[in-house]
Amino acid sequence: MALETTGFGVAVAAPGAPPTSFSCGLKKMEPCSCDTFVALPPATVQNRIIFGKNSDRLCDEVQEVVYFPAAVHDNLTGHLKCTYIEIDQVPETYAVVLSRPAWLWGAEMGANEHGVCIGNEAVWGREEVCDEEALLGMDLVRLGLERADTAEKALDVIVDLLEKYGQGGNCSEDGMAFSYHNSFLIADRSEAWILETAGKYWAAEKVQEGVRNISNQLSITTKIDREHPDMRNYAKRKGWWDGKKEFDFAATYSYIDTTKMTISPGRYCEGYKLLNKHKGNITFETMMEILRDKPSGINMEGEFLTTASMVSILPQDSNFPCIHFFTGTPDPERSVFKPFIFVPNISQLLDTSSPTFEFEDPVKKKPHFKTKPDRRHPLYQEHQQALKVIDNKEEKAKTMLENMRKLEKELFKEMESILQNKHLDVDKIVNLFSQCTKDEIRIYKLNISS
Repeated sequence: MALETTGFGVAVAAPGAPPTSFSCGLKKMEPCSCDTFVALPPATVQNRIIFGKNSDRLCDEVQEVVYFPAAVHDNLTGHLKCTYIEIDQVPETYAVVLSRPAWLWGAEMGANEHGVCIGNEAVWGREEVCDEEALLGMDLVRLGLERADTAEKALDVIVDLLEKYGQGGNCSEDGMAFSYHNSFLIADRSEAWILETAGKYWAAEKVQEGVRNISNQLSITTKIDREHPDMRNYAKRKGWWDGKKEFDFAATYSYIDTTKMTISPGRYCEGYKLLNKHKGNITFETMMEILRDKPSGINMEGEFLTTASMVSILPQDSNFPCIHFFTGTPDPERSVFKPFIFVPNISQLLDTSSPTFEFEDPVKKKPHFKTKPDRRHPLYQEHQQALKVIDNKEEKAKTMLENMRKLEKELFKEMESILQNKHLDVDKIVNLFSQCTKDEIRIYKLNISS
């Protein structure tokens, strides 16, 4: 396999080659990240769609949970600055809650006020990854959420932007070259879509029942419900498809033997098995258990780490609110899933918002990433202090974890009551996530100081 060396001494696969392991510090790791899941009736209970994602990133990267209200943009001659490039703004954007690496504009995962949820994955294949700065997959996640009130409309937003602006740019603040194409899992109250890309080419699969997951590989095979108009012709021109046998997107655009996808070792297969193990009885707590699973590799440890997690409940009955849980901290097994519900006048999520550096931010300067500022938000700081206790003092660790789970169980009971009774105390909900974060911080401080 051909390798190129970046200016930071990191070995990466040459454009178009399959990814290989590379070095971060003293440890070798695979360039992989994230798993995203969806379960729909009849795989779930109580007629709900359940969405979940682990965001796996470099272990020292801070992920924040932030809220942006709906907005009207009168000056349509202006532009919107994403992570690297500017694009055209739209007249109106929806309210969103995002879990995102604190250094960039986009998001790893999130939801909007209409119950649309999106998570993305890094994927590689035969098509070269563009070195030029364009839209990151994470930018496309946020743009889809801000601009679409259904899952399929979000798909439309993403593929239109992909065609117009392309995808590309470094996805790491640490200076190492880490670029990829993207796949997306997009869900709403009625259905889900898998969107997988290779450069500007793409295929999409509609999911209306059962379970589906995506990981760091193309997974759409012969069930293609929508596609780029030139996707098949391009594959023929490249010699990847003879135009005669049945078209298989993953087999054509990547190096995968799709007949073995659900039995081969790897996180995609492990996620598939975990979903199917619980099929018919999946709840939001089941999804959290899957995200916390370490033997499968879903809950990653090491230089690439599960830095944040999200689970959403999307009731098919629109009379019930959607509820979105976020950790905002690494390792879901040692974190608290805190609920967020869209209501008017949400209070800002200060304890999970990282410091801002405006024009002094090294991401906004060229060349990028010459320095790396401290982006830790208050919850992250307290959580990291708490982990030291967990790792070094067994009795304190046990007490703290018990208190964390007690808080979580109380929140789950409260959210289930809301879903059963359709009653929202709006005055309380505006501060729901913020108050839960403060309660979590209080547990950490109590155990650290005692």
